[in-house]
Amino acid sequence: MSAKMIIIRNILFVIVMIPVLSFMLFLAYMSLVDYRPKEKIKVMTTTQPESVLPANRKFSITTFNIGYCGLDNTQDFFMDGGTRSGSASKQQTLTNLYRITDYLKSLDSDFLFIQEVDRKAKRSFYLDELSYMSSQFPKHNVAFGTNYKVAYVPVPLTHPMGSVLSGLALFSRYKADSWIRYQYPGQESWPRQLFELDRCFLETKIPVNNGKILVLINSHLSAFDKGGKIRKLQLQFLKKHIIHEYHSGNYVIVGGDWNHSLPNTDPENFPHQEASPFWLQNLPADFTPAGFKWACDLKTPTVRTDAKAYRDGINYTAIIDGFLVSPNVGIINIHGHQLHFVSSDHNPVTAEFMLQ
Repeated sequence: MSAKMIIIRNILFVIVMIPVLSFMLFLAYMSLVDYRPKEKIKVMTTTQPESVLPANRKFSITTFNIGYCGLDNTQDFFMDGGTRSGSASKQQTLTNLYRITDYLKSLDSDFLFIQEVDRKAKRSFYLDELSYMSSQFPKHNVAFGTNYKVAYVPVPLTHPMGSVLSGLALFSRYKADSWIRYQYPGQESWPRQLFELDRCFLETKIPVNNGKILVLINSHLSAFDKGGKIRKLQLQFLKKHIIHEYHSGNYVIVGGDWNHSLPNTDPENFPHQEASPFWLQNLPADFTPAGFKWACDLKTPTVRTDAKAYRDGINYTAIIDGFLVSPNVGIINIHGHQLHFVSSDHNPVTAEFMLQ
C-alpha cells in the first residue's frame, strides 16, 4: 500500500472514530450523572396547614396531567408519532401555565394531584412551573416528587428535548403527617433508561379527626414501555402497597395518570378518525383489589393522542385519568372537565369523597 493510501486510510479512520468516541463519552457522562432515586424518599414541603380533615365532611380532589404546559391543542409529541419535543414558545408556555392555574383555582379543590410539572427543562423554556402554581395556592401545602431528571435527552435528533427536571406535585389544604416519594420498580435496558423517566408515586398521610389516616397517592405510570412489562411491575407494586395501607385501617385514594383505559370505560364511545394508539392498554382485570372502587367520568375523555394537533372528532381520545378508592371511602361525585385539551393533552378530573 502506498504512503498516500495509508494517509487517506488513517484520515478516514479518524473521521469515523471521532463521532463514535464522542458518543461513547456522552454515554459515559450520562451514566455518571444518571438520577438513581432510592425506593423511598421523604419529601420536603411548604408551610404546613393546621386544619385537620373532618371525617363527616365531603372533600374534593382534582387530578390533572398538565403536559409541562407545552402540550396544548396546537402541539404534537414525537413519542406518540408527532415531531415536536417541547412547547411552541416561552410565551405559549406561560399562557398555558396561567390558564391551567386559573382553572384549578376556580375549582377550589381541597387536594390537587398534578403530573408533568416542570421545574427546569428546555422543553418548557426553563420556567419553574411549580413555584408559580404554589404561589397561587397560599392555603395549600405543596410537595414535589421528581420523576424525570436527565442532563440531556438527545432525541428527536432534529430538535432534541435537552435537559429535563420534572415531576409530580401534591397540594393539600389539610395538615399532613408525612410526604414520601416511592420509586416504582422496572426499568428500560441501558442506555435507553438513561433518558427515560424514573416513575414514582407521591404519597401523603392526612390525619383525620376520628383518629384514622387518609392515604393519598398521586401516581403517573409508564406509557411507552414495550409490551407493557414495566407497567405490570408498577401495578403489582402499587396494588401490594394500597392493600397493606387499607388492611392497616387507613382510608386510601389513588389518583393520577394511569396510562391505561380505566375499567368500564370505552374509547370507542368518543368520535375519532385515528386508530387506537400503540401505547394504550386496558387496565388488567386482576389489578383492582377486592372491594376497591373506581371513580371516573364515563362521559368525558381525559387524554388525546399527540401524533398531531388536536381537532374534535379527529384525534383518538380515552379515559386514563381518575381515582381508585378503598371500600371505606364513599364516592359522592365524579366530574371530568371537558376543556377540549386547550392547554394540555389531558383534561382534569374532580371527585368528591366522604370517609365512611
